[in-house]
Amino acid sequence: MRKILQFKVVLLEISPPIWRRIRVPEEYTFWDLHVAIQDSMGWTDSHLHMFEIHDPKKGRIEIGIPDPDGELDILPGWRHKINRRFRDPGDRLVYEYDFGDSWRHAVLLEQVSLAEPGAAYPCCVDGARRCPPEDCGSIPGFERFLEAIADPNDEEHEEFLEWCGGSFDPDDFDPKDVKFDDPGERMESLFEE
Repeated sequence: MRKILQFKVVLLEISPPIWRRIRVPEEYTFWDLHVAIQDSMGWTDSHLHMFEIHDPKKGRIEIGIPDPDGELDILPGWRHKINRRFRDPGDRLVYEYDFGDSWRHAVLLEQVSLAEPGAAYPCCVDGARRCPPEDCGSIPGFERFLEAIADPNDEEHEEFLEWCGGSFDPDDFDPKDVKFDDPGERMESLFEE
């Protein structure tokens, strides 16, 4: 039977915490895991990303989308399986999304189990709070955004509400609402651009 890896993904340096618990097939690549994290968190995958791995023999390894200019040594995520790095509960790494805003996530392997008959994977089974809007200016920008939308008297209240589509409830998250894209289709669209 197929093995399933359960991860807890926590957006770092945000309080109260924004986190997700996702289950993915063990044969996933880092690209596939990236897509599952994006979809479960609510990001739009409109920025670069990388996984930071600390290997005792090789030092720091970065996996994501290779740098076309060759300035960064980032290994292609679609060529590396997650089950080579995540073997035992407690294994962890850092996932960074949007190098400008630098949204860093702790990715912790919580358990390895057998697939449940009839279950679809990937899936999101738990979590809390809505992720920040794209391009809001990292943690200080997100804090300012939340402050402004909570105060109708704030001079930026209306502007921020309009910018985010009219409303934003930071506590709004339901794992049943998470929809996962096909990682292969996402990659095809990436390379079409």
